[in-house]
Amino acid sequence: MKIVITASDAHLDAPISPIFGRCPVYVFVDTETLAYEAIENPAISASAGAGIQAAQFVVERGAQALLTGNIGPNAANVFQAADMPVYQIFEGTVQQAVEMFRQGRLNPIGGANVPSHSGMRGGRGMGMGRGMGMGRGMGMGRGMGRGMGGGAYGQSIPPSSPAPSPEALPSSQDEIAALRQTAEELRRQLNEVTERLEELEEE
Repeated sequence: MKIVITASDAHLDAPISPIFGRCPVYVFVDTETLAYEAIENPAISASAGAGIQAAQFVVERGAQALLTGNIGPNAANVFQAADMPVYQIFEGTVQQAVEMFRQGRLNPIGGANVPSHSGMRGGRGMGMGRGMGMGRGMGMGRGMGRGMGGGAYGQSIPPSSPAPSPEALPSSQDEIAALRQTAEELRRQLNEVTERLEELEEE
């Protein structure tokens, strides 16, 4: 079975990304062969409709289940139409998420668990189409690329370390971790906006 996990980077030890539409990387894993492929999110810098674009992308890549933290109604509708289940996970690494899925320890999400455009509540996105979402939304705007260029990383998963306990499901600690990651991404976005403003003012 081919599943996809939202991740913060393109390796198996990367932390889970708690958001779907604007997560930096999607890691596709074959649960039988344990081979994986990490692909940069092609919709991460979309000015609008990132959730729908990202959902269509992972469905077209042949994923049969999604492991993520938060998902909006537009993306959820795409997965429901494709009859593709979504499972909730907020903490741990990509590798641990795969192990928990294989052990049947993740809870399915019946639909969206955050509002539409969550994380994009900044009006015009600072004029750069990146979304400077504030509030409780988990959107992160442009994200990180890390020079991956959308390339694939086909490898096998090594023996896993102990997975998080099944009690590590959505809680205040999960939300704190997600908010901390969002705050870090917002700081990086602010730096990008500041640098761009300086460039424009010097022209």
